[in-house]
Amino acid sequence: TLCPEDGLGTFPEIPSSPCSKALSRSSVRSRMALKPPKAYNSLQKGALLWDPKPLQVKKIFEALKKGLKEYLEAHQAELDYLSGRHKDTKRNSRLAGNHFLHPFLPLCPLEKQMRSVERYIRKLEFHISKVEELYEAYCIQCRLRDGATNMKQAFSLSPATKASRESLVELYKNVQECTEDMCFIEGALEVHLGEFHVKMKGLVGFARLCPGDQYEVFVRLGRQKWRLKGKIESDDSQTWDEEEKIFIPHLHEKFEIKVTELRGLATILVGVVTCDSVGFFSTKPQAIVVDITELGTIKLRLEVLW
Repeated sequence: TLCPEDGLGTFPEIPSSPCSKALSRSSVRSRMALKPPKAYNSLQKGALLWDPKPLQVKKIFEALKKGLKEYLEAHQAELDYLSGRHKDTKRNSRLAGNHFLHPFLPLCPLEKQMRSVERYIRKLEFHISKVEELYEAYCIQCRLRDGATNMKQAFSLSPATKASRESLVELYKNVQECTEDMCFIEGALEVHLGEFHVKMKGLVGFARLCPGDQYEVFVRLGRQKWRLKGKIESDDSQTWDEEEKIFIPHLHEKFEIKVTELRGLATILVGVVTCDSVGFFSTKPQAIVVDITELGTIKLRLEVLW
């Protein structure tokens, strides 16, 4: 969720672009700022837990950039509207907005709102530029790794000599360094994905849902978990013990949703599904209807706000 009140303060700033130095074999990580280590458990030294996935990163980057630009366009339209109102106000008042001639006059509410939107637009532009810098550095490391991998394969097919063995060792080291740098950049990019506010909208089951039925819904995204219980009331309404949960998006993790029916001490599995989060990077709340059973006789309705 991106909020004008707090700007993008939840996203750490990144120093000047590493792209200009990415071709040197000094580590990209030494040129980027980090949050405290606890926020990067999977990125600590010696804890490389995944292989880079350039296609998935590209898909998330494009969705993220599109969503950020939607926010930017929406707030630019709001600023244009406020500017028009402000001009009308100045036209109808002798003193309104004339702060160069009257510097000690307090800002009117309309001007305060305009300045708030302007600050937010600048933060959005800064945020987009940093995301682009990260992805550009990621692409450079990806190309370097692909080149080193191709050369390693070529040397492995050549006659075994001392020079070729030394070259293979060096190329293997380069591949490992590029892989580590790509994983690090993936983690740095992940910090810029914002938050997903997921709201429970209830189950849809037509004749499958009866008054008195109780269900448990378990939603997981990576290590983040949300477990909630609900009951079908006599008037066919539904009550749930929780209505909203905040999830931090991941580059490589999908939402896993599991629904079980509670019958006394027994539980009956209704279904397990996965849901990709790429389509959630939007300024508008996304309504989701997930088929829990194979035939779609029971569906889960959620709403995701980024």
